[in-house]
Amino acid sequence: MADVTPASVWRNPWHFLAFGLGSGAMPKAPGTWGTLAALPFGIALQFVSPLLAALLILMAAVFGIWLCERVSRDLGVHDHGGIVWDEFVGLWITLWLAPAHWSVCLAAFALFRLIDISKPWPISWCDKHVHGGWGIMLDDLLAGVFAWALLQLGLWFVGYSLLWPAS
Repeated sequence: MADVTPASVWRNPWHFLAFGLGSGAMPKAPGTWGTLAALPFGIALQFVSPLLAALLILMAAVFGIWLCERVSRDLGVHDHGGIVWDEFVGLWITLWLAPAHWSVCLAAFALFRLIDISKPWPISWCDKHVHGGWGIMLDDLLAGVFAWALLQLGLWFVGYSLLWPAS
C-alpha cells in the first residue's frame, strides 16, 4: 500500500518542504513528481557560476539530511514515499555543469529517475543499510552522481565538453 499523505504536509513548513512543495503528495509516483518539481530549480542553477551552484547543492544536501530525519521522525515512518527533498537534490546534482537546453534537461530527468528507481550497486546497498536522514538522502545523492557521470559522458560523446562547449 502506498504511503498516505499526512495532513501536516499542508500545515507544517518543514513537512511541506520535505514533500517537495507538495509534489510528494501525489498518490502515484511521488518520486517522479518530486523530480519534476525540482526541475525548474535545477534549471535556475545552470545560470549561476558552477562554484556557486556546487555550494548551493552541497548546502541543500546537508540541509536535506536534517530535514528528512526530522520529517521522517515526525511522521513515524522511515523514508515516507512522499518525502522527495532527496529527489530534488539528486536531480540538481545531475544537472550540475550541464548546458541549459531542454534536451539535456529531459535526458538528466530520465537518467536520474532510471538510476534512482533501479538502484544499481552500491546505491541499493546504501538504501538498505544506511538509516535516518543520511539513509534517505544518500541513495539519491549517489543516483545523482551516477546520472551526472552518464549525462556528462553522453554530452562528451555528442561533442559537448565541459571545457570547450560545442558551438
